[in-house]
Amino acid sequence: MTSTPELTFFHSPNTRSTGTLTLLRELGAEYHLHLLNMKQGEQRKPDYLAINPMGKVPALKHGEAIITEQVAIYIYLADLFPEAGLAPKIGDPLRGPYLRWMAFYGSSFEPAVVDRAQKREPAPQAMSPYGDFDTMFKTLTDQLARGPYLLGDKFTALDVLWGTALTWITLYQLVPAEPVIQAYIDRVNARPAVAWAKAKDAELAAAQGS
Repeated sequence: MTSTPELTFFHSPNTRSTGTLTLLRELGAEYHLHLLNMKQGEQRKPDYLAINPMGKVPALKHGEAIITEQVAIYIYLADLFPEAGLAPKIGDPLRGPYLRWMAFYGSSFEPAVVDRAQKREPAPQAMSPYGDFDTMFKTLTDQLARGPYLLGDKFTALDVLWGTALTWITLYQLVPAEPVIQAYIDRVNARPAVAWAKAKDAELAAAQGS
């Protein structure tokens, strides 16, 4: 009988890794929590840079495998715990759209939002990873309008990713909280796992004195 490799989750409260904390709760996953105090610069210490040289969270260690990059982590975890039903399986007609919207977040949405927030002059459309902001944004809101979730009626790991991201991004007014976006945020944030993660992060942050 072979033992299951231990899953270690590298996390700092109230950062983008909060979404992964929420996803782990949705999946009912067992894991070891490795907490980093970013205010004390622990993400820049050699031990953590050996896990992620970028010094970012979230990160996972599963046996000997190290997984970084938010979208890769969501895909990996949802596939690792198929019994939770948060990822369409290969062969499911929704698998392609699921991967599309996972990739869209990192390759189009986030670069566009950062460029807009930094008031950068957009790159020529042919060189831009997202083309232009307005087209990118309309592509997203058109999909959300098909709701209630990004894949229609089926809640998936996608919605943990996008619900968490849109909550923060609209809070800081980096994109407008249009009715279709706000309704989606409210729907995702009503899930018990979101409330649990928020309370857990408050507890962890208090223990760190932040």
